[in-house]
This record gives sequence, C-alpha cells and structure tokens, in this order.
Amino acid sequence: MPSHQTVAANGEIMNSETIQADVAPTGVAFQEGWGVDNSTGRLVDVLIGRPDSYVWRRDLNAISAVTFMNMDRLGYNFDKDRALRQHQAMVQAFTDAGVRCHHLPADAGLTSSVFVRDSSFMTPWGPVVAAIQTEPRRRDYAVVTRFYIEAGVPIWNWVTAGYFEGGDFAIVEPGSILLGYSGTRSTREGAEQVAKWMIDAGWEAMTVPIAPQFVHMDAVVVMVAPKLALVCVDALEDYVLDWLRARSVRMLPVSYRECMRLGGNVVCLGEGRILSTTENIAVNERLRAEGLEVFTVEFEQFTLGGGGLHCSCHEILRHGI
Repeated sequence: MPSHQTVAANGEIMNSETIQADVAPTGVAFQEGWGVDNSTGRLVDVLIGRPDSYVWRRDLNAISAVTFMNMDRLGYNFDKDRALRQHQAMVQAFTDAGVRCHHLPADAGLTSSVFVRDSSFMTPWGPVVAAIQTEPRRRDYAVVTRFYIEAGVPIWNWVTAGYFEGGDFAIVEPGSILLGYSGTRSTREGAEQVAKWMIDAGWEAMTVPIAPQFVHMDAVVVMVAPKLALVCVDALEDYVLDWLRARSVRMLPVSYRECMRLGGNVVCLGEGRILSTTENIAVNERLRAEGLEVFTVEFEQFTLGGGGLHCSCHEILRHGI
C-alpha cells in the first residue's frame, strides 16, 4: 500500500485529499522538548493520574462490566487502600526505571481520570486533547487541559469530529501509526480526523475498526520493542495484520482471554525493558523468551476496574528507538 494512506471500515483506501478534518496541523515544534514519535525508545517522562477519586464503575467499559457480572462468583471486590498501594507501586516502578513522573490533579467528579491514556495523546508536535465518548469520562479533558496550560505546553490540536481517545493512538514506528475505533468509544469520524492531521504532517495512518469489547487499540496492539508487538491476532482483520507484516513487525500472540484481562496492556520502558503486572504470567514468559527484562507490579484493582498499566500512563517524552 502506498505511504500516507488510511483505510476506512469498509476497506476503502483514502489519501490525505479524501479525509476531511476541521483543524489542520500547526507544524509548531513542542517548545519544552517533550514529544513522542515512537513507542519503544527510552521512556523519559510520563503523565500519570492521581487515584484519590478512583472507584470501580460498571458503566466505564466492557471489561469493567464483566467484572461486576462476576463479582459474586469470583469474589471480586474493590479495595480502595489496596488500589492506592498498587498505584504507588506503579509510580515507584517508573521512578526506579529512571522515568520522571508528572501527575494530573485528582478531581472528585472524575472517578476514572486515573486512566490518563485516554484524555490526551502526545505527538511529535505536542499533545492532542481527546474527546471521550463514555459518559463517566466526558469531562476528563478539564484536568488534562489544566495540566498542559499550567506546564506551559502548547496544545497541538483538539479532537472535534466525533470522538477519539488516546488509547486508540498507537505509534508503530516513527512515521507509521494505527488509529483504532470501536464506535462505542472512539468513532470513525474521530479516527479519520486524527489520521488527516498525521498524514498532513508526513506520516502514514491506518484507521482500524475494532470490536467494542476490546475498548481500545492498546488492548489489542502494543509495541514492546522495535519491530516487535504484542498482538491479539483474532481481534484484527487480515488486512491489518498484513499492514503490520509489510512493516516487518513481528507479532507475539495474545489470546482473546488474555486480551480481555488486559494482558497485552503493558508499558515499554525502552532499552529492552517492560513494565507488566504480576498476574500476567503467560505473557510475561513470552516477553522474557524474547530477551526482554520484565518488571512487574500487582495491579488487579485497576485491570478489574477496566484499565491496565498502559491505560494508566501517557508518554510525554521518549528518546529515539
């Protein structure tokens, strides 16, 4: 497929002339040196939400809904103190890995903003403030916008067409990106708006419909090293897998069951290091078999609540791959 194209839900290939958007890229470089053009270089700075207001919500997404349906049979229960300890352990793991942590303020009205991946996403030209569809999170833009303003970071763009959430923004390598949409979270209109910006900036973009139960692309495809990704193959159509293969991306399989437990939702720290969860036993073994160093933290109070480690952080600076 020629470069700088995107594929719609019906398989139609569109170039930058056929995708319409309301906002064009500014082309202004990120003034503080923050920015991201890859998913596998050394992670330097990360944005993290504070968990003070965090609670489980049945209406957050398909994963949290399944947790509530199984609470009696499997003995699931929300433990706020345990959640706070687990979140602090994640922050400490980032710190121990040499990653600087920046924190969004907690807000009593935003009980799921701890999953900071979705309210914005970072590009080489600065952050984009996302538009979140699910009702409990529609106002998450408020805290992330306040962070960027107070930090003196110019916002590159705002999603204004439909909805698009940061968990669906997946950089495969510099110059190539996957943009997911399930319809119940990100929408085709939002994905195509972001694709237009990236194409106009010289990147190639593939928009990818995903089934609603997966919520976001980062439950289905996560880069763990250059040219190496955790992929739930059964969640993607062949043309998407072919697109990855054409870019020489090798795929480590994540099963449907593992995917629904956010087994692929790990964080690449760069330099051959991965942050994962202790309960992610089989996936961790696959990663170690590839020669990757895997650090783990307990995190079930968040994965059962609908978001994993990758959902709970947002890269704002990576070095090159």
